[in-house]
Amino acid sequence: MAVDTELTDRKLVILKAIIRNYLETGEPVGSRTLSKYTELNLSSATIRNEMADLEDLGYIFQPHTSAGRIPSDRGYRLYVDMLMEEKEQEITELRNTMLEKTDKVDKVLQQAARVLAANTNYATMVSAPVNSRNTLKFIQLSQVDEEQIVAVIVMGGNVIKNKIIDVGETLSNENLLKLNMLLNTTLNGMSIEEINLGLIARLKEQAGIHSKVISDVLDAVAEIIHVDDDMEIYTSGATNIFKYPELSDKQSAQEIISAFEEKQQLADLVTETLASEDNHGIQVYIGDEAPVKTMKDCSVVTATYELGEGMKGTIGIIGPKRMDYEHVMKTLKTLQNELDAIYYKDPKE
Repeated sequence: MAVDTELTDRKLVILKAIIRNYLETGEPVGSRTLSKYTELNLSSATIRNEMADLEDLGYIFQPHTSAGRIPSDRGYRLYVDMLMEEKEQEITELRNTMLEKTDKVDKVLQQAARVLAANTNYATMVSAPVNSRNTLKFIQLSQVDEEQIVAVIVMGGNVIKNKIIDVGETLSNENLLKLNMLLNTTLNGMSIEEINLGLIARLKEQAGIHSKVISDVLDAVAEIIHVDDDMEIYTSGATNIFKYPELSDKQSAQEIISAFEEKQQLADLVTETLASEDNHGIQVYIGDEAPVKTMKDCSVVTATYELGEGMKGTIGIIGPKRMDYEHVMKTLKTLQNELDAIYYKDPKE
């Protein structure tokens, strides 16, 4: 964004204060009003001089004699561009932070699965955390090209998803800003279940000629906010199954190994565990109780860990029915507590 070289930081702060005050009151803004802004900490005389310069530069004007100033189109344009730049920077910083955190968590979970398998001599799995609350924190719409926008959707737990949307028209920064404000004012903190037809109708009505954009964005939200089908699951120790004669016959072992390789059945196990009402305790499935059919000859012990703000995952241990339950549950509880603690640790540690 190109900013006039004559616009000092102080002039920009005063211009923002004028626009925000005018947006709030609809009345021309004078120097005395601005002098009451504690963050400015400037005298009325200083503010008057800066306002005179802003008027000469074309960012504000005086609607009639003895009145305060109001923003010009040029002033609005600069304000909107600055808002968009600030918001893009916030999204970029948040995305970078989450990518770093995600990379760290992934390595921790991979290591956890390996340690768990070595410690128990059974097959183990740890699922990456998913957003169990499915709530919206923020939506940022930005123009990609003449006919496409990108929707950056931030969910509970600061999970960030992007979706390219074909809109078939070029939306101005002002219109994108209005749509962003409309969406975030209405949808912040809501779950997908709370976004009903009545709410959608009101949003589309308020969006006016851009109602289709709102509809497309909500479709993207509905698609993204659900738990991903390609759930990330880290496994280790599948070959430990061969250590137990009752599981090492060709068919049983092959079925269990396949479940670990394909992971879809493990994803079903995670879904079942997270859906349980008592989903933060340790659950034990014996034989036919296991949600995974290929593990009918096994015992499956699971626990749910939480990384904060609704981000939950599952730890699982699969072994023979004669497994050492006391040792397994003790080990599982220890790992569960350690994973729970990750979210609450000081980031500098």
